[in-house]
Amino acid sequence: MSIANWPEHERPRERLLKQGANALSDAELLAIFLRVGMKGKSAVDLARELVTVFGNLNGLFSASKADLCAIKGMGEAKYVQLQAVLEMAKRALCEDMKLADALSSPKAVRDYLKLALSRLPHEVFVAVFLTSQNRVIVVEEIFRGTLTQTIVYPREIVKRALAHNAASVIFAHNHPSGEPHPSQADRALTKILAEALALVDVKVLDHFIVAPGASLSFAEQGILMS
Repeated sequence: MSIANWPEHERPRERLLKQGANALSDAELLAIFLRVGMKGKSAVDLARELVTVFGNLNGLFSASKADLCAIKGMGEAKYVQLQAVLEMAKRALCEDMKLADALSSPKAVRDYLKLALSRLPHEVFVAVFLTSQNRVIVVEEIFRGTLTQTIVYPREIVKRALAHNAASVIFAHNHPSGEPHPSQADRALTKILAEALALVDVKVLDHFIVAPGASLSFAEQGILMS
C-alpha cells in the first residue's frame, strides 16, 4: 500500500515534522530520502530492504554504485543523490570542526573523521594540522594504502607541518576490515612521528583509528606516547 494511503500519524514525513528526525527509524529516514518506492513496494519497504541487504546505514553508504544499482528500485540517480548527501554532511562537519577548539571540542573532530574515513575500502593516513589556538588549518590525506596497510614517512609529515606553519597535529587512519584497536605498529609509528615533529616544535595531540561503526582515540585511551 502506498504511504499516501497510510494513516497520517504513521507517515514518516508527517512524523518527522511533528516529532523530529530522532523519532524515526533508519528505514523511515531513508524512505524520506527515497521519496518513492516501486510497484508493489512502498518507499519504506524499499528502505527496509536496503537496510537489510547492506546490514545498516553505514553499509549502505559504503556500497558501490554497482551493488546499490543491483537492488530493484534503485539506480544511478539515487546513487548520485546519496553521494551528494554524504558529501554535504562531511563538509558541514568539516566546517564545525574548523570553528571549534580541537582540544575543548574533540567530538567535532571525531565526527568528521568517522564520516570521512569509516566507509573507505582502503587504508588512508590523514593529518589535521592546527594553529597554536588549536584551530584547524587544513585536513590532508598524507598517504593511501591497501586494504590492510599504509606506509607513512615521517619526513613527509614534518614537511607538511612546516608548510602549513602548524603548531600541532591530530593524526587519523582507518581499519577498513577490522576493529579500531591500535597494533604495535600503530603505537610505534605514533611515537616516531611525535618524536620527529617535536624537533620542529610541533605537538601531536591525538591519533584516531576509525573502523566501520567505531573509533578510538589514543589520547583518551592514555596510549598517545606508549
